[in-house]
Amino acid sequence: MELSVQEMVKKPIDGIPNCYIVDPEPAVAEEKSLPTIPLLDMKTLLAQENKNSQLHNLDATCKEWGIFQLVNHGVESSLVEKLKYEIQEFYKLPLEERLRYKIRPGDVEGYGQTVILTADQKVDWADRFYMFTNPIHKRKPHLFPELPSSLRETLEAYIYELQKLSRALFGLIAEALKIDKRQVEEMFEDGMQSLRMNYYPPCPEPNKVIGLTPHSDATGITILLQVNGVDGFQVKKDGLWLLVNPLPHAFVVNIGDVTEILSNGLYKSIEHRATVNSAKERITIAMFFNPKLKAEIGPSPSLLLDQPPLYKSMIAEHYVKDFFSRKLNGKSFLDYMKIL
Repeated sequence: MELSVQEMVKKPIDGIPNCYIVDPEPAVAEEKSLPTIPLLDMKTLLAQENKNSQLHNLDATCKEWGIFQLVNHGVESSLVEKLKYEIQEFYKLPLEERLRYKIRPGDVEGYGQTVILTADQKVDWADRFYMFTNPIHKRKPHLFPELPSSLRETLEAYIYELQKLSRALFGLIAEALKIDKRQVEEMFEDGMQSLRMNYYPPCPEPNKVIGLTPHSDATGITILLQVNGVDGFQVKKDGLWLLVNPLPHAFVVNIGDVTEILSNGLYKSIEHRATVNSAKERITIAMFFNPKLKAEIGPSPSLLLDQPPLYKSMIAEHYVKDFFSRKLNGKSFLDYMKIL
């Protein structure tokens, strides 16, 4: 396996190496009448007028979809544009510069390709840079602190803004679920947070590979930013793959497995994947928000008055370790958490 898919495609290739070829899944649905993912406005959600109808809207979206585009999110567009520029500059660095951050044996953090856990595992058509960013003492000294200074400073500002946004979103989710807001705040305050900068190079035969294996996120929420204007993010709804067309100045927010468990199955984490383009690269950055390591992940007690728990409870630290010990595979990790 090459050190980088990005480098591999810089020269003509005779054929797709076998480790990247996946069984063809249904293509994205094409009909024009298909639904598009919901659009929510953060300013309106936080406003006091029509609060109940706004919470009802959020509640219905999390139950029926588990994903939405968020506008008026409060993060300055100048910061977002600077971050987009810095990430694109990072992927223009010479390979030896990028390899300073390469994933070390036995680790999941750093720059590289899919971490291989089983002999039959396929490799995503992507290079990515994944790292834990919070709690700050969990940052690996050879990763975040060693980034080019302009990227590091911009990321730091972006992380701070997304932490504020995530706190507000978790508060709204607690209100919509009618569960104790303090319980949710306590669970996620100074929680485990990570980010992944994804680079999907063009592929001469895009239908033979996958940029990101279908899965649901093992998070509370994930906030995705499209860095350049190339589509490829798809979600599975009612058995069909739907293409998400990110709006300018919007984030794509998806509910993760932790929130599905917390809601005792009321809210749904959504399965998603990334496809690749035959002519253009696609770049994104995802930020993942998880509970603090000592928190217990399980259904909220206030939702268990009328029905039994549908999911096991587990300390977050074990939950994270368990997740990273398995290869991505649809919603299989959530199935593992279910009480049968």
